[in-house]
Amino acid sequence: MTSADLHTLTGAYALNALLADEREEFERHLAACGPCTQEVRELAATAGRLGLAMTTTPPAALKADVLRRIRAVRQEAPRTGPSLPAAVRTGRRRALTRYALAACLAAAVGLGAVAAWQHQQADTAREQARAAQSRAEQLADVLAAPDAKATHGRLGGDAAGTLVVARSRNQAVFLSSRLPRPPAGKVYQLWFADAGSMRSAGLLDPAHATEAVLLSGHVDEASGMGITIEPAGGSHQPTTTPLALMTIPST
Repeated sequence: MTSADLHTLTGAYALNALLADEREEFERHLAACGPCTQEVRELAATAGRLGLAMTTTPPAALKADVLRRIRAVRQEAPRTGPSLPAAVRTGRRRALTRYALAACLAAAVGLGAVAAWQHQQADTAREQARAAQSRAEQLADVLAAPDAKATHGRLGGDAAGTLVVARSRNQAVFLSSRLPRPPAGKVYQLWFADAGSMRSAGLLDPAHATEAVLLSGHVDEASGMGITIEPAGGSHQPTTTPLALMTIPST
């Protein structure tokens, strides 16, 4: 089973619906996957709340009372009534047949929709896993480049940033540490400084205090990098004073 497939098993695991070997493999995956761990925790809590909402505690003597009474209760014979005319019986049979066909069709459509949704979810998980792997490989390529050079800067308070540039790859990586969450509706945006103008280099995830991102676009002739707070989605040009401006290491 691939890593992307394992991401789709959180619900089955939370409901204890996996086979023993699947469960063991998924638990190994959980040990290294924070998002899946959080999702399993939330799904298990939700399942527990749903179960409690529909549960009532039976009296302690209920089982013994049912078993005692069932021995003394005689099964009723099938009830019969006056015969219906043949035309009415035929009409009822046809109506029931139509209802049964409609129910089967509805069930088939429903199952098809569920299957399509599950397939789409699996495809999405695989795509996300491939994208994450590609980003990780690009980050590693820049950080491990023979000519990679780093510069450090303070971002206010305890927050700090490190810029790593690999001229041989024409790319740069920014690593943030202890960065506070931006105000609601705002985001941290990165910029390249190109001969007096600023070029967007991507956004940071506001939910992560520590993050490593590959800057969007090539380093080219950029002399520095800045970080500002912008409206969610980013801006075409900086609208606030930079939290920091870092000089790109020379070759």
